[in-house]
Amino acid sequence: MRERFFSALVTVVAVVLLLPAAAASQTPTDSGAPPRTAWGDPDLNGTWSYASLTPLQRPTSMADKEFFTPEEAAERNYAVTLDQPPRTGDVGSYNALWFDRGEVSSDRRTSLIVDPPDGRLPVKPETQEQAAAQRDYRRAHPGDSWLDRSNWDRCITYHGVPPISTGYNNTYQILQTADYVAIRVENIHDVRIIPLDGRAQLDDGVRQWNGDSRGHWEGDTLVVETANFSDQTVHRFPSSRNTKAVERFRVVSKDRIDYQFTIEDATVYTSPWTAVRPMPRLDDYIMYEYACHEGNYAMTNILTVERATERDASAGTGSR
Repeated sequence: MRERFFSALVTVVAVVLLLPAAAASQTPTDSGAPPRTAWGDPDLNGTWSYASLTPLQRPTSMADKEFFTPEEAAERNYAVTLDQPPRTGDVGSYNALWFDRGEVSSDRRTSLIVDPPDGRLPVKPETQEQAAAQRDYRRAHPGDSWLDRSNWDRCITYHGVPPISTGYNNTYQILQTADYVAIRVENIHDVRIIPLDGRAQLDDGVRQWNGDSRGHWEGDTLVVETANFSDQTVHRFPSSRNTKAVERFRVVSKDRIDYQFTIEDATVYTSPWTAVRPMPRLDDYIMYEYACHEGNYAMTNILTVERATERDASAGTGSR
């Protein structure tokens, strides 16, 4: 507990120390030109949204359709504003007003994935078989232990690096100095502090929930390479301890970052794959503390119901 406290304290102090430099970094630019820091790098400071209704993979029903029409995009954007009735046997979830799923990305692509060209994850057959077995196990064992729940349910971390849009809190806050970039993810309040000084990656034996990130500039693009994920890291796409993520942040205007990431993992995929997502600036967005543990009634309730179900089954008085 003490180690976790000091780790959290170091993170908070580091972010606070970056704030003055970030606040002072912006320099005036000509109209339309991306802003730069006082030391000359493209200015990434600010709060940005990665919310998107564009699916990671292109739906199989769309086959070779690369882009939505404006009418199709508008229809999808409208559909998520409507409340949906819960499925039979489901207690339901939040209403539509509560969610913040964003809209179809401004490029109107039918998938975030642009390579392979079919917009689909190039997973190996054995990867699909393993994923299906894991899904079947979770359905049969939703709460044998807290270990059966996701890292998100357990308030440990969001779904790894890079994040994929979910129902809410799809926000990055970026703080930048000449030597470091800090990326604060609103969901589960993760913070990555990324050195830009060319230091080597951590030893392969050192594994972290969100991996180990190192950054460098390629022209006006910030490139962040992340490896050393934990065996227990769970992304919102198939991954393993061998997964490597390469992110690219390019400021195209004062109000938008073009974000791209490539995933490499020869144990899971037949080839690397790449996704893109425009990230708009959120000028007036206030990022509050994501107090996950303090409000995590779901974990207690899930495990309580599972124990009650087991008792009923043993007594022959109930069923799932």
